[in-house]
Amino acid sequence: MKKNVIVLIGLIIILFAVNYSFLDSLLINLFDEGEVVIVEKVIDGDTIVAGKVSVRLLGINSPERKEQYYEEAREFLEDAVLNKTVILKFGKEKQDKYNRTLAYVFVGNKNLNLEMVKNGFANFYFPSGRDVYYDDFKSAWEECEENLCERSADECADCIELEEFDYENEIVVFYNKCDFDCELTEWEIKDEGRKSFVFPEFVLGVGKNVKVIVSEEDVVDNQEEVFWRRKDYVWTDSGDTLFLRDSKGKLVLWENY
Repeated sequence: MKKNVIVLIGLIIILFAVNYSFLDSLLINLFDEGEVVIVEKVIDGDTIVAGKVSVRLLGINSPERKEQYYEEAREFLEDAVLNKTVILKFGKEKQDKYNRTLAYVFVGNKNLNLEMVKNGFANFYFPSGRDVYYDDFKSAWEECEENLCERSADECADCIELEEFDYENEIVVFYNKCDFDCELTEWEIKDEGRKSFVFPEFVLGVGKNVKVIVSEEDVVDNQEEVFWRRKDYVWTDSGDTLFLRDSKGKLVLWENY
């Protein structure tokens, strides 16, 4: 018996050294049975009501009302969970600042939060920092090809490069590598959450850069610098992602840190 215990401890240590994320996930599945509830209502693509409590789905951010794919995201989640028994599994924080419960929603062994990303109805979103599921969500986004993940067909989609992403100083620089001008009017920059910037009437010339600066100051836009006016930060210290979309909402590029 004593020998078996020593062997078991040794195997756990090896697993920990080789793959911490795997061990962390294993422990969660073994010891965190979660909370069993029935879903009474689906608010949108990342919020439900279960057990008379508002639940915000962890790891994702879906389109807001009036945004593209809002209805599709809500309907996809509704079809998957409404009036069904689900298991809520919790992360680092159990509630957000709006007193909503934060959870991963499982139907059987299927993580519905992850399914939202796989099907292009949400982007991955970890404002409190990466957890055991982060790699799964990022991989799902990389492999996704429809809806929010659908690549832009704009002729300038292959022209615009992210030359600099200085998240500490809130500066982003894009470069036009093509031999023709690119109109970026109504192109959108977005973080993982709700913060977004839409280019005003703007043309990025051949071989030119444009610097997008987050600033509280009232400044004049020009062809070299565009100011994203905000009273607070955009890029989070715990890690974030930049998404650039064309005027039709299709994905041009993304970069995370």
